[in-house]
Amino acid sequence: MSKVIGLIGALDTKGVEFEFLSKEIDRHGHKFLIIDTGVIGDPYLKPSISNEEVASAGGTSLKDLTNRNDRGEAMAVMAAGAAKVVRELYKRGAIQGIIGMGGTAGTSVSSNAMRTLPIGFPKMIISTVAAGNTRGYLGAKDIVLYPAVVDVAGINRISRIVFTRAAAAICGMVESEDAAVINKPVIAATMFGNTTQCVERARTQLEQEQYEVLVFHCTGTGGQTMESLVADEYIDAVLDITTTEWADEIAGGVFAAGSDRGDAAANRGIPQVIVPGCVDMVNFWARSTVPPQYSHRNLYEWNPNITLMRTTPEENARIGQILAEKANTSKGPVAFLLPLQGVSILDSPGQPFWHPEANQSCFNAIKANLKAGIPIYEMDCNINDAVFAERAVELLLQMLQDKSNMGRTDHA
Repeated sequence: MSKVIGLIGALDTKGVEFEFLSKEIDRHGHKFLIIDTGVIGDPYLKPSISNEEVASAGGTSLKDLTNRNDRGEAMAVMAAGAAKVVRELYKRGAIQGIIGMGGTAGTSVSSNAMRTLPIGFPKMIISTVAAGNTRGYLGAKDIVLYPAVVDVAGINRISRIVFTRAAAAICGMVESEDAAVINKPVIAATMFGNTTQCVERARTQLEQEQYEVLVFHCTGTGGQTMESLVADEYIDAVLDITTTEWADEIAGGVFAAGSDRGDAAANRGIPQVIVPGCVDMVNFWARSTVPPQYSHRNLYEWNPNITLMRTTPEENARIGQILAEKANTSKGPVAFLLPLQGVSILDSPGQPFWHPEANQSCFNAIKANLKAGIPIYEMDCNINDAVFAERAVELLLQMLQDKSNMGRTDHA
């Protein structure tokens, strides 16, 4: 069955390229809908949604943008407008996939629009920046970046191949049927190399109880992705074993997830078990990348590309305060579980990050800032001991059971 694929980009500077792409999509038997985000000149081909409409959706008239001749403002307005337009097209079922192309500006505008779409919706950008750190473009969404190889500037022996293959790829994506969905409650669990044993045990136990477990690696993007899926109501409960991204957030590490980490579950009121897992470490790339002000700190080379820095009691106290403050905003059940014999593999007796006083400053800050009614459970073991995982699962299952019973009571 023929599908409609949205094409988004600047028809004043990339019109020839979008014309080629649209013909390729048509050749595969699909329809297209073109959204113009250009602001420099007249469009090369007639769009389905004009740049005037996009600018208006962004809160400014195209004429005003042109008169002010401020490229930064124009990109911001068109990005905002494109996001609203694309989201509305999706909600109306007017498109079943979307593809954009361009350089830094085109990728930025297109990706801003695509980030409003849910996980699983086909989205692709032919981009000159499809390499290196693309987190700013992708956020936590499954946008496919297709390397342009050469600049998006005309049809030549390289771009012809790229555009042809990209068109075939987006057509294949919209043609594919979604895999059968397993109708099980979904639990999000957070993991790091230093908490793998704990999370794997917990995952196995939860799956035995007929829950589907999504494990997120806490590399900043992992935490952001989990937040996005929780907000989009894919997740029924959170086993937040690994809150290490807060260490990077406060100390300038490379795996920070942003200041809204933990907000989605609190806002939705879904059950949460929170553990200060791996808050003993801040992440940097290779040792040569560690900031000079940290050169005297306790550093550990986890692998040639990752260097860990042990957090201080002061940093741990700040993390504990943040975790408590986030939990205080929760509209649903939440509990803390504290491992008194270490929050990671490296933070255990005899290991290089073992620092009980630093851990205790985190635990004390949680207790001091947590509002009454939120339980805190302490266990005299390491986070990776089997009994800890079992207790974490027990707490979460009890919350889910209590919530289920409450729902039945309310319905009755």
